[in-house]
Parts: sequence; C-alpha cells; structure tokens
Amino acid sequence: MSKTKKGLFTTEDGRNHTFIFFLVALLFTLWAVGNSLIDTMDKHFQDYYHLTKADSANVQFSHYLGYFFMALPAGWFIHKLGYKWGIILGLSLAALGCLWFYPATKIDGFWAVLLGVCLVAMGFSFLETVANPYTTVLGNPKYAASRINLAQSFNAIGWPIAPFIGGMYFYHTDDTLTAQQNAEIAHQTMWIPYVALAVIIGVLIILFLKSKMPDVTEDDNSGAETETAKVDVFGQKSLMSTILLYVTAILFSFALGMIVRFFVQIFYMDRETLANAEAMAALNHTLTRIFYVVTAVAGIGSIAFIAFKRGKLIHKNSLWSAPHFTGATIAQFLYVAAQAGIFSFFINYMVEEVPAIGEGLKSNFFIGGENGSIFRDGSYFLTEKGATSLMSWLAFPLFLLGRFTGSFILRVTKAHIMLGVYSFINVILMLVVVANLGWISVISVFLSFFFMSIMFPTIFSLGIFGLGEKSKLASSFIVMAIMGGAVLPKVMGAIGDAEGMSAGYIVPAVCFIAIAMYGFFWGKLSGSDGVSSVKIGAGH
Repeated sequence: MSKTKKGLFTTEDGRNHTFIFFLVALLFTLWAVGNSLIDTMDKHFQDYYHLTKADSANVQFSHYLGYFFMALPAGWFIHKLGYKWGIILGLSLAALGCLWFYPATKIDGFWAVLLGVCLVAMGFSFLETVANPYTTVLGNPKYAASRINLAQSFNAIGWPIAPFIGGMYFYHTDDTLTAQQNAEIAHQTMWIPYVALAVIIGVLIILFLKSKMPDVTEDDNSGAETETAKVDVFGQKSLMSTILLYVTAILFSFALGMIVRFFVQIFYMDRETLANAEAMAALNHTLTRIFYVVTAVAGIGSIAFIAFKRGKLIHKNSLWSAPHFTGATIAQFLYVAAQAGIFSFFINYMVEEVPAIGEGLKSNFFIGGENGSIFRDGSYFLTEKGATSLMSWLAFPLFLLGRFTGSFILRVTKAHIMLGVYSFINVILMLVVVANLGWISVISVFLSFFFMSIMFPTIFSLGIFGLGEKSKLASSFIVMAIMGGAVLPKVMGAIGDAEGMSAGYIVPAVCFIAIAMYGFFWGKLSGSDGVSSVKIGAGH
C-alpha cells in the first residue's frame, strides 16, 4: 500500500488512528439519524395533540433550543477537559434524552416529549462541536480535508434512514380508523426507535471509555489570511459592521421573545387545553402579548447597549468588527430557519398540497407500498407514511447528492458565489411553491433539498475566514445562530394554518433572499477575492 494511503490515518509520530477515526465517524451517522427523526414527528403531534402547525413547530423549537443553550458551554467544557470527555458527556446527554421518550409517552404531556427532544439536542451539540475538528487531526495534516469528507459520508447514511424508521413507528395507517385513533396507536410505539438509539449510544460510550484517543493540537491560522480579511474600522466596513450588529441584536431579541413564550406555553399547555379551541385561543392571545413585550424590551435594550458601547464593540481587535463574520451569523440564523421549516413541514405539504397521484402509483415502492396512499374523493392521495417514504427515498438523497456534487464544484469555484447562486435558485423554487402550481410546485420542494445542501458549511467557512485565533469563539456564535431553526418555523406554521401550507413557504423564500445577498456581497464584506476548497464535511 502506498504512503499516501497510510498517511490518511497515520500521524507524523507513526501512530495509526484508523479505529478512532471510524469510531468518531459513527457520531456523524448518530446525529444525522437523531436530527432526521425529529423532522418526521411534527405531523404525528398535530394529529395526536390536536396541534396547529405553528404549535407543532415547538418540536423544532425544543431541538434548536438545546443547541443554542449548549454551544458556548460545550466549547468551554471541551477546552477544560478535552475532546474525549466532551464526546462521552454528549453521548450521555443524548442517551438520557432518548430514554426519556419512554416515560414521556406514558406521561402523555406535550412538554414531556419536548424535554426529550431538547436533551437529545444538547448531547448532539457537544458531539458536533467535537467531531468535526477532531477528524482533521487523526492522521497526516495533508489529508485533513479527505478525512472530514470521508466522515461526512457516514452522516449521509443517517438522513435517509431516519424518516423510514419514523414512518414505521410514528404513523399508523388503517382506513377503518379515524386519524385520532391511528395517532393514538402510533403514539404507543413512538419510544421504540429512541430507546433502540439509546442502546446503541450506550455501546458507543463503552467503546470511547476504553479507547485511547490522541491529544489534539491545532495550528493558529492567523497570518496572511487574517491580513487579507483585515477590516477598515474607520471606513465603510466599520459602518457595515455596526449595521449588521444591530440586525443581529434584533434577531436575537426576537429569539429571546420566542424562548420566553415557549416556556410559558409548555407550562400551561396540557392535552385538555389543546383540545379546547376557546382555551387555546385565550392562551395564544396571552402568549402573543408576552412575546411582543419581551422582544420589544430586549430589542430596545440591546440597541441602546450597542449604541452606548459602539466604540468598544466595533474596533480593530473585536470579533464583531469583521462584517463577514457578523453577516455569517445572520445568514446562518436564516438558513437553519429555512431548512427547519422545509424539513419539518415536508409531510404536511405532501399530504395537503400534492395532487391526486393516480391509481398506477398508489402502491409504488417510493411511497411505501399500499400504506403510502389513501382513497379519498374518488382519487388516491399520499398518506403521512407515504410522505415519510418519499422523504427517505427522494428528498434526502437529493440533499446528499447536492452535498457530494457541491464538494466537487467548491473546488473549482468561489464559495461565496456558489452560495449566492444556490440561494437565488432556492428563492425561485420557494416562490413557485407559494404560487401553488400543482406538480411543478411539488418538484420545486424536492429540488430545494438539493440546493440547500452546501449552505450550512459554506456559510460557516465564510464566516470564520481570516479570523485566526478568534475563529473558535466565532464558531460558537455561528453555532448559536442556529436558533433561527427554533423561531421562524413557528411563523411558517402560523401562515400555513391561516393560508395553507403552500403560502407558508414565503418564509424560507425571504430567508434565502438574505442569504443570497450575503453570498454575493461577501467579497466586499471580507475584503477578499474569495475562498476556495471549502470543507463541507461540517454540517448540521
């Protein structure tokens, strides 16, 4: 075997880390399965708890809240105790959350399920913080990009599998029963995939405890690249940094309002209240007032603070003085919001908006056979199980195809231009969905998975470009920005409740417009010609 092959997992001191690499790579599959399972749950809770689409988005809210809370603590913990114990703590939190799903189905309260979702996400936050950089040091530095892209192939396995599993345990299809009765039967089996996942996590914990993980040494990437991205704090870029900082403060004030609203909501929302239209209307009125008050106070306070501290916040040594980083924080907030909305309401869209599929497709393999369709009003339409099957066999494979082809394209083109082009294409696709053009709109939903594929890691790479020693702190803030996935899907769900699911896709359309602008203007924000060879192994 050539030295090149050996160098892939062999460090310069001669130690071979093949076993450790593949053990860490399994973590990529683990969080892909967990994240993808969550995206299949919304429609089940709508049926079982009598939720509106906006209220069912609390599942995503809990998920991304876990990431938000753990982004900075995970970085601190790993810095103090090392990557091995960060992985073990992350796995332990995820296992606890998975095991909690069993009593959660017996408690029969929506809050109990949301707690499990949040705990699992907190564990995954640790794992994602560790695994992406750790793969780059398990061999010759020359092949770091090859290792992280190889690890990403393990992530690719998890996304299509999870909806298939979710279709088996989250949805029950029996034409002789009502939707509520089918949902109640499915609810009794909802814990099975999570407990099975907890058992797998337990095995991984034992393997990591017994393994000898090498120490991690990382080079400071400051220097020439930092000089390229230097910010003119007395000129136009200082003004741009200030504007973007104000926008960031407003977005996070909005998120804080949603967080407070969320905790008040789950405290008061039991199954009887959910089934009572008048009680829910009164509760939602109170929650809306709480949201407006908290957002207004937080927004005014943060804007006043930035105005007062502007001289200290915006200077040449400040992280926030780099407008390409501040812009990336906003872009990531909006991208994860768009992704979470499209993923979580995919089943709703397929069940409510897809035209009749025709008798020839009623038992098609891609929709899960006979249980994938239902006869209604003289025609066959997709069921929830059929939608989850399409998610597994078509939507997520397109997402993965986009990521793999994107990996090649990013080697030969500028990353920010590709981000702008893909985002602009998704704007067009979302507007076609909003226009409700039948099968053309359905195809557009599937194509959006392909063009979303490279956005998370590309925004991440563009955001930390040239920051040198500040890149670790910048990474934590960009991870925190995925709070957008908790906030805006509720807006998308509310529009879907009021105007139909197609209309709700105006929310990701607006998000993609802002992301496209960031991509096209990144060169001016960063003062650089462009970034090539972006590693897209890191991704949510």
